[in-house]
Parts: sequence; structure tokens; C-alpha cells
Amino acid sequence: FAFADTFAALNYHKTNEGHGWMGLRFQMQPNGDFNDVILHVNLLDNDNNLQQQAAGVLGVNLIFACFYYSEYPAVFLESLMDDLSRDRIQIDMIRFEGAGFSKVDNRLMSLLLVKLGFTDAALFGPNGQNLQPTEVLYKKNAVVVRGRFRPLINVHLDMINTGVEKFMAEPDVDKDNVILITELTLQGLKDRYADDNAEIDEKDFLDRVDILCSLGQTVLISNYHQYYKLVSYLSKVTRRKLGVVLGYPNLEYIFSEAHYKNLPGGILEAFAALFSREVKLFIYPTLRNNEIYNSKKFSLPPNLIDLYEYLLANNKIEDIENYNKNNLEVETDSVLQMVKDDVKGWEEYMPVEVSAMIKQRNLFGYTARPDSV
Repeated sequence: FAFADTFAALNYHKTNEGHGWMGLRFQMQPNGDFNDVILHVNLLDNDNNLQQQAAGVLGVNLIFACFYYSEYPAVFLESLMDDLSRDRIQIDMIRFEGAGFSKVDNRLMSLLLVKLGFTDAALFGPNGQNLQPTEVLYKKNAVVVRGRFRPLINVHLDMINTGVEKFMAEPDVDKDNVILITELTLQGLKDRYADDNAEIDEKDFLDRVDILCSLGQTVLISNYHQYYKLVSYLSKVTRRKLGVVLGYPNLEYIFSEAHYKNLPGGILEAFAALFSREVKLFIYPTLRNNEIYNSKKFSLPPNLIDLYEYLLANNKIEDIENYNKNNLEVETDSVLQMVKDDVKGWEEYMPVEVSAMIKQRNLFGYTARPDSV
């Protein structure tokens, strides 16, 4: 086998963030094909020597896992943190390659990294390959669209396209240096009304990811249920302007003070992170009782009105206006049920590529009715 690593540990003035790469190339049988395991780790100790020690323990764990757990990827992953803790290291990318790992889906490994708490976010590209977030997002203008995408329907695509268009029209955005990220949260991967301890259906997760990747999307899996935590994370990775595209119901969620009771500074502390530096929200409208709701038709309690007006006046929140009104009456859950029941005409509510893939692979519980074949 061959082991290699490269690290940038904490410097003398402690002005950098320790991180590095580690990998092992090995054979599972004598004279067999080579297999690779590559990972990226962030070192969180506030001491150079402790960081070196943590990297050494991780290296030993990696060699041990490759020797004993190569056939059990979930156990493999968990064993990497033996004698380590989350407050010492963070593994935000791992990739299994080679014939010996032909049955390992690296996208599920990204999901597992977040589920196990090894990292709060994992990224992979349109080809399904796991990516290291800092390398992809560094010095990029990023626009994020969060959704359940179960499945991706026309209203989602319209939100993505119009949101990106609005973001790229901003004067301080480099149009040639923009990356779009579609985000799935752990909570969003569960059934809509599931409790926090509910398990994630891996097949359902892969169904959604297959759809997004087929449309060329870069996908972020995160444990950031609160938007301010997502923005805080992205702000550490890139110093350029960030755009967050969200539906009107999420604007209501953001301004609900009940969600910030655990913060000493309450909603003000959360908003200090959410609207820090160059961050802007783009609001996609919602249709309720035949009325369109957006940032201009937004009711707030009296104590939050001045705060909201301040954000509007400082160009932190803006409506998406060139949307397709025909999409607003369609609900994702209704379309999902139509897909499961193969109700005639469900295809018209989503892009052609999506409906074709659902039929071809029987995604989201789809089974063609005998009379429709």
C-alpha cells in the first residue's frame, strides 16, 4: 500500500485554519487492482502540536479501516473518528475509488458524513463525485436554492432560473464567476412531518440527487436547518457576495422569533450572521387564496417592522418578479402523489428530462399503470 498526506497546520500567529488531505492506495487481494480512499479534514485544535497529533491518529485509523473494514463502508467511516472527537477534526469530504469499492455510492458517503456529525455540510458535483467545498467555492459568487425537490417540478426550476438571473444582475457580482448550489438539508430529506429522530430513506435521497445531477446541479447536503447557519458556513468559504433564493413561506420562517430562543441575542444575533457583509435574499412569491404574497405583502408584528424596513432599505431583500404565474398553483406533494398513482398528465408539471428519468428508473415510487404502458 501507499499512504500520503499533506497538511497546513496552525501557524505561529494562529491566523490560518488548519486543514489537509490524506489518502491510501492499497490492494484488497495480492496482485489485485489498486483502490483509493481520499479524504479532506479540517483541524480544529487551537494548538499546532495537538493538530499534528489528531492528524496522526486519523492516519492510523485510515490504515486500520482500509485493512479491516473495506467491505463495510458505514463502519469504515465511523471508525475514522476512533479516539478523536468532533471538536478536534472535521471530515468534510471522502471518496472511495477502485474495483473493490464498485458498490460504494460516494453520494451516500457524503450523506453519512453529515448524519454522523463529522461535518455540517458535504458537497458533490453533477457527476456525483464528492467535492471539497472550499476548493469549489473559494472566491466564487455563490447563489443557493434550498428545497425538498421531491420531485423537482416546474416551479422549482423557475425559482432556480429566475433567482440566478436576479442574482447575476447585481452590480457587484462577477457574472463569469458564479456557482449555483442546490441544497438539501437533513430535515428536508425526511418526510415533511417526520420528527427529528426519523431515519432518512436512502433510496429516496438518491432519487432526488439523480434528478438534480441530471440537470447539471451541484448539490450541498447540510445540517443547517436555520438559514443564518448556512450563510455563516458559506461566508467562511468564500468572501464574495452570496445570494439565497427562497420561497415566501421561508421568509415567514426567518422572521419568526420563536426559532431563535436558544440564542442569547435572539433574532438580532441570527440576523447579524444572516445579513452579514454581502448577502442578499431573493424572494419567490406564493399564491394563497388567489392572492400573490411576496416581500411587499408581508405582515409582521410591530416590534419587527422597523428591522424589516431597514433590511429593505439597505437592499438585503428583493422580490423575484419575472416568475411564471402558472406554476404557483402547483404543490409538490400533490404532484408526488400523482406520480405514485400514475395519474394521467403528471408529466406536464415537471421538466421533460425529469419525467423521462422518473419513468425510466421508476423513481419516487412510480409504477406505470397497465393501461398507460
